[in-house]
Amino acid sequence: MTPTSRRLLGSLGAWVLVLAALRVSLLAPEACTPITADEARAAAVLSAQWIVDNQASDGEYLYQYLRDDARAVDDYNLVRHAGTTMSLYQLVEAGEDRFLPGADLGLAWMLERSYPTDSGPSAGLAFRDATSSARLGASALLLVSMAHRRAATGDTTHDDTMRAVGRFIAGQQRSDGSMLSDWSPRTSKPVEGVTSLYFTGEALWGLALLHREFPGEGWDALARPTLDYIATARDLDEDVFPAPWPDQWAAYSLQEMGDWGLSDDHIDYAERIAAQFGTMVRWEAQQTSTVATLWLGALLHGPEPSAAGQGTWLEGLGMLWELSLRDERLGHLQDDLEERLLCSAARLAGHQVTEARPGEDPTPVVGAWFTDGETRVDHQQHALSGLLFAERVLRHTPSGETDES
Repeated sequence: MTPTSRRLLGSLGAWVLVLAALRVSLLAPEACTPITADEARAAAVLSAQWIVDNQASDGEYLYQYLRDDARAVDDYNLVRHAGTTMSLYQLVEAGEDRFLPGADLGLAWMLERSYPTDSGPSAGLAFRDATSSARLGASALLLVSMAHRRAATGDTTHDDTMRAVGRFIAGQQRSDGSMLSDWSPRTSKPVEGVTSLYFTGEALWGLALLHREFPGEGWDALARPTLDYIATARDLDEDVFPAPWPDQWAAYSLQEMGDWGLSDDHIDYAERIAAQFGTMVRWEAQQTSTVATLWLGALLHGPEPSAAGQGTWLEGLGMLWELSLRDERLGHLQDDLEERLLCSAARLAGHQVTEARPGEDPTPVVGAWFTDGETRVDHQQHALSGLLFAERVLRHTPSGETDES
């Protein structure tokens, strides 16, 4: 046998193994266990308890913790601080008033670090470090946090601040609806050419919530072109592959804008991101026992997702499920969205730490999710929000629990 023949046979053999593993993986059962509405709520509450129990007196959250070393990591992220505050307000909005003081403390921390973008009466307001550029996502989630607080409490204290942050977001918008991600305090202008996959969806949701809270002020006119852009052009501009980017922030926006009159392009986009979320849930749910499945999953899908990743799937699926109840064009997806959401929620809740090890300080551990011995505040943030949406689905489901798969 020639060397070329041996190489060809070797390559053929490798592909046979890949295809065999692929067949096993595609046909592998999904390990979906039941979860009740009460269990989903309890896991969300325990996650929030971790957040506030580890919150500093000035409002800063414990950002990152290494369990095996029993130490916090000296790092921080303003966008994730804002997202965590948002999730606490979502829980308050769901009736858990005891978390309002912690959420308000996190909000105060952000407002102390928010600066006008100019000196005029129509100045925007940006949440940023004093010496660095403002990042659109941080300000957008500050706005979302205030909108959820307003909805939960009826308190209008921050109305003018919300509008000022909205003006900052509007100043980052380009003519095609896309968003610039950074703003420079040195030039008092957006930084040209810098965009973000995440921040555009966050900004869109903020604008949509401004319209909800202040209808008639024109915020919807700013939101519509950005939704058009996300639905039709963003993935091309950002070189996303495979498209579309599974953007839970866009799903929040679609749900919020569902009664505005969504176009067929918007519905097509909703279907495509629903498929992406569903595919990721299925892959994760098949990571069980077979060597072929585990190997192929690691090869094609990467390592086991963090709770932050899984939580975003739940957020996206939950928002699209709610939209499917109101828009008949998505009605055919309702059962599939529900099935995927509840499967992933049960698996996520099952990995939450509910007891400390002997001799271990429970405060930075209980209520958290760890990946390779590490947890980060956004693990708890996204899991909290996602599990709340699972609870909503379960309260809507007559049986109150998922079926065994």
